[in-house]
Amino acid sequence: MKNLAPGLLLAMPQLGDPNFYRSVVLMLEHSETGSMGLVINRGAPLTLGELARGQNLGIAAGRKEHSVYLGGPVEPQRGFVLHDDTEQREKHSVLPGLFLSVTLDALGPLLTNPNPRLRFCLGYAGWGPRQLESEIAAGSWLFTEATAEAVLGHEPSKLWDTTLRGMGVDPAMLVMGRGMN
Repeated sequence: MKNLAPGLLLAMPQLGDPNFYRSVVLMLEHSETGSMGLVINRGAPLTLGELARGQNLGIAAGRKEHSVYLGGPVEPQRGFVLHDDTEQREKHSVLPGLFLSVTLDALGPLLTNPNPRLRFCLGYAGWGPRQLESEIAAGSWLFTEATAEAVLGHEPSKLWDTTLRGMGVDPAMLVMGRGMN
């Protein structure tokens, strides 16, 4: 079994689930027991400023209008912060220069510090044992390597197109080929 984490999964047009339309998923875990990832390019109708207010957290002025992202349909009340803050104590390394923090203790300092790049996701995407492998075999997902720059530095609304083009795939050809399954 090829380890897909860390890596990026790109939803193909034939994947019928509206939760994943044109989504890019950062894979965090992939094993015999299942898989987990975060959708990193689907904005939620919520800003970091609104989130901070709801949790009584301070926030740097420049972060208030930043979007919160829908990380996936599983546990949508649970928060995950992807960031590049090497000083953060509570963090798990995902890739060189990319960390994951999952506690409110970590969120507070990340929101008040205007310097680290971050992406806050609510919920996650999960797959049972061998479910993801069968979806990939069915052509529902494309896999590519992940980088911190792809996750934190690219414009989220253009990430699906940008990543496909970086793989040498023309997104328009995928959309046009939709009726051919």
